[in-house]
Amino acid sequence: MRAKTLRIGLVAAGLLLTSCSDQGGEAAPPGGGAPPVEVGFVVLKAQSVPRHAQLSGRVVAHATAEIRPQIDGIIESIDFREGRQVKAGDILFKVRDAKFGAAYAAAAAALSRAEATEQSAQAAFDRNERLQTQNAVSQQSLDEARAALLQAKADVESARASLQTARIDLDNTTIKAPISGIIGTASVSVGSLVTQNQTDALATIRQIDPVNVDLVDTSANLLRIRQDVEAGRLGREGEGAPSVRLTLENGADYEQAGTISLATVNVSESTGTFTLRASFPNPDRILLPGMFVRASVDLGVMPNAFLVPQRAVQRSGTGEPIAYVVSADSKVEQRTLSTEGTSGNSWIVTEGLKEGERLIVDGFQKISAGASVTPVEATIDEDGVVKQSLAAPADAGGASGAEQ
Repeated sequence: MRAKTLRIGLVAAGLLLTSCSDQGGEAAPPGGGAPPVEVGFVVLKAQSVPRHAQLSGRVVAHATAEIRPQIDGIIESIDFREGRQVKAGDILFKVRDAKFGAAYAAAAAALSRAEATEQSAQAAFDRNERLQTQNAVSQQSLDEARAALLQAKADVESARASLQTARIDLDNTTIKAPISGIIGTASVSVGSLVTQNQTDALATIRQIDPVNVDLVDTSANLLRIRQDVEAGRLGREGEGAPSVRLTLENGADYEQAGTISLATVNVSESTGTFTLRASFPNPDRILLPGMFVRASVDLGVMPNAFLVPQRAVQRSGTGEPIAYVVSADSKVEQRTLSTEGTSGNSWIVTEGLKEGERLIVDGFQKISAGASVTPVEATIDEDGVVKQSLAAPADAGGASGAEQ
């Protein structure tokens, strides 16, 4: 009885193993290999892609004037409001002018005396000249009269110059704004003694509308841009200076666009950089001198370039950017890329890809070059999210895959 029970158990176990073997045979693909991996792809289309250079810089005033006295004296009044707009020619300071007024009056009197002496010398010369024609005076007397006249004329010119100098000094007792702009705080008060061309400025005026931004770039980037232009990989549409957009320190975009106004013609020997200066309208005085900003400079347009999602670009063992495409026979091919920066969430690729190729953007974690795949067309939104759901692996119980 015990032997019979054992034989029945062995037969049942054999049937169970046979059944499991049959089911496994039905699920396996022909040839016994694993099914091709599904990958999401997008079709590549060449397009003209704007190229921008991302640079950092600081805001500087369009013009700066440091106000210093040109005479010695005592400040009599301060005639501006600190931190406000002033116009060229506005009175800023007044220096006591009594001493300079007296000097001007003395110079005017000296001029009058010199002019009187000139008239007397002129009359003496004219008289001696008439008498000399009648041989009534000697030639020596005529020469002496001529010399006296010339001396009197020179004295008049000297007196006029002295009067002009006194006039300038008197005018300089009223210190005016040389440019329009925002004036800062006064470094002196009423009653302070100031001296001619002193080191400390009385106040500083800065023009900040428009305002300048000094941007720094490397000489290597400059050479690379020139090579791209000469090779036809980069060109500008239309004429005019390149436009510039700013990002402020708080991450906000500055609404007004600027233009490149000049570039230095030398490269720093210590840093290997050169400076670009951009000019921006600043009616609301948002940009202040000394502020740090980031700028995007429009370098032009690259024709026949590809925008490749960043998620589709990887790095090879040597650090080169690579991507995978699906061939006509559904095989994976690896491509080495040449990139020229980024645009949004995409790399700008100029070499390594072709029009109409199927670029793998999802599922490449499970593939390698030469592998067979099942391509499924996908779409990618502006945030780089793939909108194509791929089938789940066989060990996931048949559940559908989530969006990547």
